[in-house]
Amino acid sequence: MHHGLSRSSGGASPPQRILIVRLSAIGDIVFASPLIRVLRRAYPNAHLAWLVQPEYRALLDQHPDLDEVIVCPLGQWRRWWVERRFGALWQGIAALRATLRARRFDLALDLQGLLKSGILTWLSGARTRIGLGGREGSRWLMSRTIERGGERLRIGSEYRYLAEQMGWIDPARPAEQLGMDLYYSPLDADFAARTMAEQGLEEGYVVLCPFTTRPQKHWIEPRWAVLAGRLREEFGLVPVLLGGPGDQEAAARISAATDLEVGMLNLAGRTGLMEAAAVIDRATLLIGVDTGLGHMGIAFGTPSLLLFGATCPYLETSRANARVLYHRLACSPCKRRPTCDGDFTCMRRIDVEEIIAAARALIGRAP
Repeated sequence: MHHGLSRSSGGASPPQRILIVRLSAIGDIVFASPLIRVLRRAYPNAHLAWLVQPEYRALLDQHPDLDEVIVCPLGQWRRWWVERRFGALWQGIAALRATLRARRFDLALDLQGLLKSGILTWLSGARTRIGLGGREGSRWLMSRTIERGGERLRIGSEYRYLAEQMGWIDPARPAEQLGMDLYYSPLDADFAARTMAEQGLEEGYVVLCPFTTRPQKHWIEPRWAVLAGRLREEFGLVPVLLGGPGDQEAAARISAATDLEVGMLNLAGRTGLMEAAAVIDRATLLIGVDTGLGHMGIAFGTPSLLLFGATCPYLETSRANARVLYHRLACSPCKRRPTCDGDFTCMRRIDVEEIIAAARALIGRAP
């Protein structure tokens, strides 16, 4: 039975103006990115827009199949709420509502499934509002909700499931893998090329992505410096550290602990988001935790090793050159509720030698 929206002239008219709502964060937007291409194929003449928080819009700005990126200044709204500037908050919400209504969307997709995303989807005025999952009451703001399904341990499976349920792809065609799509600008590419030339990285480098939002997702910090040394020794790869502005202190500690003979290029907090993406795209290898930059490695087809513990968003990466290292315990994945009193046993069980062995298998370089 076909559950989707019409793509032909028969029956209901196909949507002409489509809004995707996924406000954050880096990894979630990367996982959802295949839907852009899927929707463009299904509705080639539709106006396709994405609503996102300003700090993540760079992930979408260069996508050739998107007609528009609309910004939702959620952080500003939160500040106005805390400061009790309710008039400014109301005006800000009203302005975004007017922007959305002016587009006359006839289909809106809430990929986040939270109350905030549900309200924004409803404010769009789209006559058809489809939610992927639905928590915090958001399902009551949708005209239809599709539960999060698919192969739970396959990367991005919930978005593939949504596309199948809507009839946008044929589940009998396994070759259609819904690959993740990321695009960066020529300026970002120039940054990466210039960095490689200035730092002598033409012979290859390994990107390290140790940082994320929650400490229970981190690998053991002192091991990064040890790992950097082993990677340089075994593979001749220069370690390049990536992270955001808030990661600079920890990055400095890791860099300082790395053997001076090994050397490390510490770019944490020194790149824009898509400059970091361009660096990842050119890397020989990426090693990271459950963080948006780490997932980018898989999107770009860069050989990638992901270290998971408290969270395990996927085990099947859909790429032969990407692998997850994960030691499941009785308590894992604990997500936001660790019970190990800060020991982080699941991450501690991933040791340097295991990573080196996996890297050797992944990039085919003998010691």
